[in-house]
Amino acid sequence: MIQRRQSLWLLFATIAAVLSFMFPFATGKEMKTTRLVEKEEVIAGGNFFLVILTSGSLILSTVIIFLFKNRKQQVRLCLLGILLSLIIIAIYILQTRNLINATLALYCILPFAILIGYFMAFRDIRRDEKLIKTLDKLR
Repeated sequence: MIQRRQSLWLLFATIAAVLSFMFPFATGKEMKTTRLVEKEEVIAGGNFFLVILTSGSLILSTVIIFLFKNRKQQVRLCLLGILLSLIIIAIYILQTRNLINATLALYCILPFAILIGYFMAFRDIRRDEKLIKTLDKLR
């Protein structure tokens, strides 16, 4: 059902993934051959791997919302989403290290928000699963 807590957390992760395409993770100067580029932004749309992984995370979180009848599959896909978001964070950090005088933007919390959304959804799905098991024991 769409109104469950884990659905709201997954919607939160989806919105954070969409916003990470619009706002930069960090800004700074980057060396291109021998000249210094004035301003460079690390954004989800700026790197091929970030585009693929962030799009995958966006699609995955949207798909998980509608798999509410199959909680075991939701748990597995949430774990996949957590792994995917950790890889996204690692790539962002590696891209930031390539910048000279890098400054983290306020929106650097977006990849972490994706991770938090997946983790909280995973926790709530597990809680629902335990509740269903206890109710089955009472029958």
